[in-house]
Amino acid sequence: MSVPPATRRTLVPLVIVTAAALLFTLLLLLVRLRWAPLESADHGAATGLNSLIAGHPVAVSIVKAVTWLGSGGVLWTLTGAAAVVLAVRRQWRLTAYLLVVGVGELVLDPVLKVLVGRLRPVVAHPIAYGNGDSFPSGHALGSIVCYGALFLVFLPAVRGTWRRVFTAVIVTLIAAIGISRLLLGVHYISDVLGGWTLGITWLGITAFAFELSRQAAGKPVTDPVTEGLEPEARTDLQPTEPETDMHHDRARTYGRIAAGVAVSWVLIIGAITGIGKLIMITHNGNGNLLGDHTIPHWFAAQRTATLNHWSLIVSNLGATQDILIVSVAACVVFVAVTRHWRPVIFLAVVMFGELAAFLAVAYIVKRPRPDVPHLDSNLPTSAFPSGHMAATTCLYVGIAILVIGHARGWWRYLFLIPAIVMPVAVALARMYRGEHHPTDILASVLFAALWLTATTMLIKPNVGGLDRGSRRPLGLPRRKAADRSRETAPADR
Repeated sequence: MSVPPATRRTLVPLVIVTAAALLFTLLLLLVRLRWAPLESADHGAATGLNSLIAGHPVAVSIVKAVTWLGSGGVLWTLTGAAAVVLAVRRQWRLTAYLLVVGVGELVLDPVLKVLVGRLRPVVAHPIAYGNGDSFPSGHALGSIVCYGALFLVFLPAVRGTWRRVFTAVIVTLIAAIGISRLLLGVHYISDVLGGWTLGITWLGITAFAFELSRQAAGKPVTDPVTEGLEPEARTDLQPTEPETDMHHDRARTYGRIAAGVAVSWVLIIGAITGIGKLIMITHNGNGNLLGDHTIPHWFAAQRTATLNHWSLIVSNLGATQDILIVSVAACVVFVAVTRHWRPVIFLAVVMFGELAAFLAVAYIVKRPRPDVPHLDSNLPTSAFPSGHMAATTCLYVGIAILVIGHARGWWRYLFLIPAIVMPVAVALARMYRGEHHPTDILASVLFAALWLTATTMLIKPNVGGLDRGSRRPLGLPRRKAADRSRETAPADR
């Protein structure tokens, strides 16, 4: 009697996972017992590999960039973003899978490190320093678990040549991260092999458990490595739907939009720069134009330790790192909910345009900071305009434009609250800390108003955002919406 195809497909993954588990167990025992031949080979390889890049700054920078892709912050950001996308699209099993896999890795790594208690390598030319013990490599384990889980989850969304490219990128990335730990001299070869084999084991166990959940739900057995964990979810796993409102000549249409955005940016920059130069030419760099002298001095006179602390927190909400985090999170949510790239392109153009404009105008105008004690030190730019204020206004007003345009219901207008409160709070914090004049703030508001208006009119980020005809709920796939419409339609009489 022949073996059913599904059974044959599951044998190879089972053999691979079993072999990985046995190899990890063997490495664990040999490292814990400090087997002399393994110790000798590990120490010799650590010294030799580290010497390959020691003394080569460019190579060191590249290797550190690669190893950063396996850091906990990057891996958890990717996992969290993917989980949000899956949850928004109601793929609850896949969401749970990602979270379980990630939490398992988070527990396994420190527990095994403490259990083994292996010290880090000591090399002649240290380049980087690792925290904690050495076995297994947390970067190797984390990268294979995170990127491997993302591969298994999103594989159904990739077809043809792109599937081979996707597979090659994931495998190369995992291998490069593990090798980077060896080149930096922070792990032995057995540490990295231990991380990889443990990662394969954990991925295999969780994938088998996922298959059991499919069987319990009455779904067919799949081959996760070639089909993905949930092949039926292909539509929901694809990031976006095709644009249906563009002309046939897309290149020309996109070119016109890009040209319009570029021309608008140049004109707005010219206007803001002209205002700044006019302030400097009229010797109002630290004059009292619109309270530029009086207001910063009044804020400086009100300073207390408590207000200093809170002003720093509020001010940082408009700093580059915080703005970047909120921008990326917003892009992830919008592409998950709307299934279109326009909102993401809109936010990206708005924020990159704001950053480039701020740097250009500040470099040309070179306005000094208010002549009061500054609570921030070593600021790299000048006072006009306020980058914190421009970025905050562009981001939160841009998010409000997208939500109001794509959602329905009264709650969407609640996004006007952060669009107003956040810029006002950041403006007060920046003036309180003595970093900006009132006219710096006003120039940023003017720039944000002009830039948001231009990009909204040209990019049209809300086109197709809400299907007015069918009143399709935000984020609900068209297929499911159609099914629901058929279910609720009255029967023919």
